[in-house]
Amino acid sequence: MKVMIMDKAMIIAVNTGKPANEFNEELSELIKLCEACEIEVLDTLTQNLSRINPNTYIGSGKVQEMKLLLESEECGIVVVNDELSPLQVSNLEKELGVDVFDRTYIILEIFSRRARTKEAKLQVQLASNIYQLPRLVGAHKHLSRQRGTGSGALHGRGGGEMKLELDRRLISKQINDIKAELKELKNLRKTQRKLRKKQGMKVASLVGYTNSGKSSTLNALLSYSISKRKEVYEKDMLFATLETSTRLVKTENNLSFLLTDTVGFVNKLPHQLVEAFKSTLEEISEADLILHIIDSSNQNYEKQIEVTNRVLKELNADKIPMIYVFNKIDLLEDGFFIPPLYEKAIKISAKNGDNLDLLLTMIEDELFQDYRLLYLKLPFSRIDLYSKIKENAIIEEELIEEDGYLLKTKVSDHLYELVHKYHINKDRKN
Repeated sequence: MKVMIMDKAMIIAVNTGKPANEFNEELSELIKLCEACEIEVLDTLTQNLSRINPNTYIGSGKVQEMKLLLESEECGIVVVNDELSPLQVSNLEKELGVDVFDRTYIILEIFSRRARTKEAKLQVQLASNIYQLPRLVGAHKHLSRQRGTGSGALHGRGGGEMKLELDRRLISKQINDIKAELKELKNLRKTQRKLRKKQGMKVASLVGYTNSGKSSTLNALLSYSISKRKEVYEKDMLFATLETSTRLVKTENNLSFLLTDTVGFVNKLPHQLVEAFKSTLEEISEADLILHIIDSSNQNYEKQIEVTNRVLKELNADKIPMIYVFNKIDLLEDGFFIPPLYEKAIKISAKNGDNLDLLLTMIEDELFQDYRLLYLKLPFSRIDLYSKIKENAIIEEELIEEDGYLLKTKVSDHLYELVHKYHINKDRKN
């Protein structure tokens, strides 16, 4: 799709029975998605229907109304709030005489622009190809348009190439090749996860709706880490980051864990993208704890929670312990009340640092509740074990005696296997 700065568009949306506030929020979100593609939305045409028209999405009367709107405004794009079939796109373009893009196509375009790493680019290209494959039967003529010159999967293909080369066989081959490359990267990540588990390293994953403040929360928590830290990219925009970022957090209580930031979710997130990003999103399903970041300033935050939890269920990550983190309380003048439905929950401001110390305490309590209490007497000759305990355990009491170290400590299962033979009765003095 060739999208120039300040391209202008109209939006068409059908409401099949959603509450007005939910439907309006969906439209507002689509406008932001368009803005992320540098498309200016001039007007919106909506229609209430019991079901979407299988031929033209909207009814014939609304098609004529949209034609009149397009004639009165200088714009050559119509963006539709739902994913369309090839037939619907073909019919609408024929009736309206302009380019028609659906919501899925816009989201794919954003992902294409945001992808930076090799893996993210492969995942976006895979999703794009899966989306394109059923639309090659001539009906979806927008696939033949000249695209921009960016690095994403939806850029850099001219008319001849899109019509002549991106046929069904070629795209099928591309899909298989990309899946093979992603499988190699998936195996590498799987090996890394096994190593972390072997070392007893705990993992907390940040998940949530796009632009809820996941990256900001990660960076804010890093400020409490006593280890060297590298902040992740954050910006007030939809899908600011697509790459999974992992950082080590070491607290003042001598507890270390990995904090992982993942791609944000959105309403009607294309199934192709969920499938393509599953190898990356598996990081969530392997986590010991999920931090569900929520934009508490959004009036439809409960719907956003529902969308995120639905994706987590699809990833088989819905049984992992979770803390609901209601972010952006600094934007609410009247404060925020957490509904009792969310038992393990906290309100914070990643921007101002409000309650981050309490959040860190909650994370520690959840991640390290299975640590075992030991009373150890280590001989001086086992300075190696003493160093491991100092680095990776909670030391509650410590004495240095003539023949070794006397420690009251809480240790992980991994460390327990190394030191438990030095456990003594707590009343023993020598």
